[in-house]
Amino acid sequence: MGSQDASGSEDCHFCQIANNRTDTEILLSGDELVCFRDVKPGAAHHYLVVPRRHIDNCKTLRADSVPLVERMEKMGMSILEKNKVCDLDDIRLGFHLPPFSSVPHLHLHALAPASEMNLKSQLRYGPQSYWFITVDKVLSQLKTDGKVK
Repeated sequence: MGSQDASGSEDCHFCQIANNRTDTEILLSGDELVCFRDVKPGAAHHYLVVPRRHIDNCKTLRADSVPLVERMEKMGMSILEKNKVCDLDDIRLGFHLPPFSSVPHLHLHALAPASEMNLKSQLRYGPQSYWFITVDKVLSQLKTDGKVK
């Protein structure tokens, strides 16, 4: 992994945020994960859940990553609930497939309300997006195939 160790890469912006080396406001945190607002929100509520340990993207996940992804999903749901998102059927939880990841550090997008996203956000995070994969699909593929297709 080169210069990457348990605390991640020195030049990875999300590693710096996850390890409290920026002034980004951390909304939720635990031993393994942190959550903060997306700087370019695609919806009224748009949060990112990031592991503290550097993981490149969803394509590098394997079957043994299922518990991590489930904890990321749980934190994504928690931040939406904490911010009074009532309709949990009108949300998008998922990842961008490489090479469409804006930051090369695994991050789960939690967006709501999905029904109010503009066209640009729909293309980026909506059901028709070619480069956005839902957390449910990631978990299903990891459990079935041991990897994300």
